[in-house]
Amino acid sequence: MFGRGERRDGLEQPRDREFTFLSEAEAARLRVLVRDAFAERGIDVTVEPGRVATGSGWRSGLTNLAAVCHNDRRGPRRWPALVDQHVDRVVRSLNGPQALKALPHEQLLTRLHPRFIPGEPRLLKAFGYGPPSVPGLLEVLALDLPETVDMLTADHLAGLGDLTALRERAFQNLRAVRVDRERVKDRSGARFDVLRGDSYFVASLALVLDEVVRRYGKDAPTPDGILVALPHRHRLAYHVIRDSDVVPSLNLMARFAARGHEESPGALSPAVFRWQDGEFTQVATSDDAGEHVKLTAEGVALTARAVGG
Repeated sequence: MFGRGERRDGLEQPRDREFTFLSEAEAARLRVLVRDAFAERGIDVTVEPGRVATGSGWRSGLTNLAAVCHNDRRGPRRWPALVDQHVDRVVRSLNGPQALKALPHEQLLTRLHPRFIPGEPRLLKAFGYGPPSVPGLLEVLALDLPETVDMLTADHLAGLGDLTALRERAFQNLRAVRVDRERVKDRSGARFDVLRGDSYFVASLALVLDEVVRRYGKDAPTPDGILVALPHRHRLAYHVIRDSDVVPSLNLMARFAARGHEESPGALSPAVFRWQDGEFTQVATSDDAGEHVKLTAEGVALTARAVGG
């Protein structure tokens, strides 16, 4: 969570405005590597601060790649290979999900999973078909393939079958996602559990959070609900609300969410939510550094009840 690669610029160096976890020099080097990698594959791109674009209007974000490079402990010497791998995957995906054409229908269903993506307005037309769930995120369906994860648009799904049935099958597959669990504690009395794994669908387990809590911990859901954070696709943090330790736990989870969201690939949300009877409500946010926690009205009411206020 807090690790940094070897032989990196120190924090005293000017930081890049788009990718604050990189120095200006590191970000500039990364953008040159990206431009050259596309050029080697015959694609002329304009490199903008947070994405690349072509003259035809196609765009691809660089946030995930920048986070992958930042978190690779082998340092900048590994960045050219990481960029090449990333650009290869992007180029192969330009024509849309090929698995829809190549795999039998039943094999497609075995690979179907629900996935969260940031709820950006530009994505609503293609990916706004899912039911409302976590504020600020979209729930979509995706194919878990050996090399990539292909998100499916509403048009892609049209030929696969009934959306409700597809979602139910995706949830069956989600329940089989393998994760590791660890307990986070500190001297303030804060405690929460973190599920982590290589799967792109670890955070999606929030959709079956009550089942997750019963499976991985001794604490069953209570009427007060569960605190949950989804900083990025590979992490899910939760705390079953029972007593006054919800206050320090909420603060520590907000810091955890902010740090993970800022520095990791597949970023989802820097907020902490309350899950109750299948519904998600935002209760806290934190600044980018994870130092200052701001409670929503729901968060204020929750903590007041916890301490008897």
